[in-house]
Amino acid sequence: MIRRITLALIAPALALAVAIAVSSLMLVITGNSAREVFHVIFTEGFSRAVMVETVNRAAPYYISGVAVAIGFKMNLFNIGVEGQYKLAALFAAAAGAAVTLPGPLHLVFIMVVAMAVGAAWAAIPGLLRAYRGVSEVISSIMLNATALGVGAFFLTRWLRQPASESPVLGTKPLPLSARMPTLNDALRVIGINVPDAIRVQSYVFVALAVGIAYYLLIWRSRYGFDLRATGSNPEAATASGVNAKRMIITAMLLSGAVAGLIGLNNVLGPAGRYSDVSVVGGLGFTGIAIALLGRNNPIGIAFAALLWAFMDAVQTPLSTAQLPKQITSIMQGITVLSVVIAYEVVRRVAARQELSGLKREVTAGGAQPTPGAPSGPSGPEVAPA
Repeated sequence: MIRRITLALIAPALALAVAIAVSSLMLVITGNSAREVFHVIFTEGFSRAVMVETVNRAAPYYISGVAVAIGFKMNLFNIGVEGQYKLAALFAAAAGAAVTLPGPLHLVFIMVVAMAVGAAWAAIPGLLRAYRGVSEVISSIMLNATALGVGAFFLTRWLRQPASESPVLGTKPLPLSARMPTLNDALRVIGINVPDAIRVQSYVFVALAVGIAYYLLIWRSRYGFDLRATGSNPEAATASGVNAKRMIITAMLLSGAVAGLIGLNNVLGPAGRYSDVSVVGGLGFTGIAIALLGRNNPIGIAFAALLWAFMDAVQTPLSTAQLPKQITSIMQGITVLSVVIAYEVVRRVAARQELSGLKREVTAGGAQPTPGAPSGPSGPEVAPA
């Protein structure tokens, strides 16, 4: 167990070391000071403002990583998360602005609508894969562009707020009952003073709930076992009675439902409505990198989301210090590439160690006696000469 944990920790540590080394080399080549850049990252990066920004960014990153990881567990590549969460955020915001409900129920209603829309859009590549053998990679990535077109059509025709009320294209604003409160007051109660200009979003609890549900479903349920078994060996799972087509469809539905929650952090928070500004683009593709970094593990995805969000948030102090903030994007790319390679190296090392251990166990059991030699009751059974 200790060896397994050690090997699992070596890979990300090695990947970070490689990312820092390569980034430092690139800074030197471009005439920048690596020491100054990393000094800002490891000092200003841990300021209160940057840490709050990191947590706020990490919540949607984590949900996106989980949405992709559900597909990975089924050996499916749901690359359509981008379109799923944008379309879900649009219809959920419009539905939330059209109804009047008590506070908690209003929030639940919006999230349910978002999950339903995301699942419905993800069902299309799932059905195509299950019944027509169409690669979900091709169909889902094509549906990303389709989702943008469909969303723009509905927004400009029926769902937009009148231009006389707001010059920015978007849905009608949500009532206060549909807004998630900040955590600033709760943090002050426990002695952590956060300036009013910094908003600590409570959407982090939605990400926490998604992570717990993901763990319980995938690792503590019969369905999760069937899903992982089908993803690892579809033929063996089918032979044991698992309906592979049903698993493909349900996995895509679950992945899309989780994806529907990605874009709601600002819609239910400071923005209070859907717009191109409130719903950030690119979160679906970032979730792919985060799922890879976290190895589809709920805790690993959490660390990956925090690391990715930290690298995004630290761009502000780097820019303020007139240092190249693009170095964090380079580090993100190198980290993903390095961690994939590092995990493969660690996997091969672990496989060799297991094979060596098996050989030692066989050898320790004693060599087989020569033909015709007597053996005791507990000795190995051999064929007569």
